[in-house]
Amino acid sequence: MKKLLFSLAAVALSITATFAQAKADDLAKFKAETIDQGKLQIDNPVTATFVVTNTGTKDLLIESANPTCGCTIGDYTKTPIKPGQSGEIKATYNAKGLGAYDKHLTVKFAGADDMKSITIKGEVLNAEDYAKYKGTAAPATMAVAPATVTKDANKKTLAAAAPQGKTSKKKACKKC
Repeated sequence: MKKLLFSLAAVALSITATFAQAKADDLAKFKAETIDQGKLQIDNPVTATFVVTNTGTKDLLIESANPTCGCTIGDYTKTPIKPGQSGEIKATYNAKGLGAYDKHLTVKFAGADDMKSITIKGEVLNAEDYAKYKGTAAPATMAVAPATVTKDANKKTLAAAAPQGKTSKKKACKKC
């Protein structure tokens, strides 16, 4: 009886092992699982490209590469990737909100029972801060004090304070 139970257990394990799917890490290897996009300008989407290499012995098919939020768009190689060859998964962040971001895509390979997570991260800056970061800020403009309206007898004039060392010639406001 013990031999029969042992034999049945061995057969069950071998059948389970035969039909068990591989892990994603056994089928493919990413050049980088996280891409730091650095500093981005607001409303200027940037695409990161993940390179995935087929490390298995059969063609590799990417079934899906889905972002975990609506602010990231994913695209990927749709054709089978031959053993030893590489494909791509692209992730584009929309850069609509200021500040740091850390966004994920889940990747499912045909024949794998698990999914792989890849990440893009970076920081979105407003246009002024991005220009400073890139060293392309516009030259500083001359600061001028706010205009003031003064009444002199029955005349109204518009006067602006001139920067030190400079004189300003302003004409009387014709509309007043």
